[in-house]
Amino acid sequence: MMTRNSNAQNSPILITGTGAMASLFAAQLASAGNEVIMLGTWQKAIDQINQHGLLLEQQGQIKQIHSVRATSDPAEVRNVRLALVLGKAWQTQRIADQLALCLPKDGLALSLQNGLGNREILTASLGIERVGVGVTTLGATLLGPGRVRQAGEGSVMLEDDLNLASFSARLRHSGFFVETTPDLAGLQWGKLVINAAINPLTALLGVANGELLVHNEVRRMLEKLAREAAQVASLQGIRLPYPDPVTAVEAVAERTAQNLSSMLQDVRRGAPTEVDQISGAVVRVGERLGFPTPVNRLVWQLVKTLNPEKRLVSV
Repeated sequence: MMTRNSNAQNSPILITGTGAMASLFAAQLASAGNEVIMLGTWQKAIDQINQHGLLLEQQGQIKQIHSVRATSDPAEVRNVRLALVLGKAWQTQRIADQLALCLPKDGLALSLQNGLGNREILTASLGIERVGVGVTTLGATLLGPGRVRQAGEGSVMLEDDLNLASFSARLRHSGFFVETTPDLAGLQWGKLVINAAINPLTALLGVANGELLVHNEVRRMLEKLAREAAQVASLQGIRLPYPDPVTAVEAVAERTAQNLSSMLQDVRRGAPTEVDQISGAVVRVGERLGFPTPVNRLVWQLVKTLNPEKRLVSV
């Protein structure tokens, strides 16, 4: 397979989305001297970024980055060879359709999104040669349009693919901790198990991550969610990147005690959540394997009642 590294070395980086993670990556990449363009549908964020710059709060310091450009028009970003997909999982089809219009034949889209199914959607529109996937454990809190706070340290793990070498180099040069792995499925399910345990509970209870460890009943629910999701992974022959899912989930909740999960942030904004791609994914795969997941099903359905109108606040 021909690599794209020579073509992409000095290419601008297109970031799909204008939400928390998209803003965090855009700000850090631009601060390191990369040309960054954001493609989204949230007009307030697009206007804020273009008129006043992108504000990044990181380790108590506030940076105002004026070099990032934002647009809602895919025609304005035609032939950008590197696209970092950081939109919400429920937006992936729209993102895939846009990238099919503006990504050149030698372009590459790298998804660092939550949940399952993003690769398949992107591949259907772009072809397998133009899609890469990774996992990030970085956290971000959206403070407002064009304003983001980094919520804890984390890393970027990429599948072992030579075509991603240029992405890897650009991310490392921008201060991200990047590693490659031959077992991306294990990392994806490792993150999915943690998200399936923490995110829906914080969304339902309206609390920061650390609060899930305070009350015994909530902690038991956290444990049940983690064990169910981990069993679904195990039945597929997937090896998680930690020996015990409950210990791993509790460690993340403790380490990110003050963080508001992305699902809770979405609920508070009246936006659609990624619960279908997280809890729903666990349930659907479990069904396919003949393994019941009643606790994950319960929280999946309950979260879906929180914003019944699913107002499309696009980021």
